[in-house]
Amino acid sequence: MDAEKQIQSVISILRELEEDSVPRNVKEKIVITVSSLEEDKEVSIRVNKALHELEDIADDPNLQPYVRTQIWNIVSVLEKIA
Repeated sequence: MDAEKQIQSVISILRELEEDSVPRNVKEKIVITVSSLEEDKEVSIRVNKALHELEDIADDPNLQPYVRTQIWNIVSVLEKIA
């Protein structure tokens, strides 16, 4: 699977998480992450920006365990791209 398809897959998962009952600050970071991935820039730049935001999300103490697991899975996919 090429990088753009993987990024689109990640965006899809993030949008699903955004619709779940996650704290407002996490939703805001998810929106920022999605917009970073959708920017018209080099793939590595977009992925690195997204990884930075996702690390902040994963560290949130109010995050439900299943959402944290999803975030870690997304980070894993993005790290393979970068």
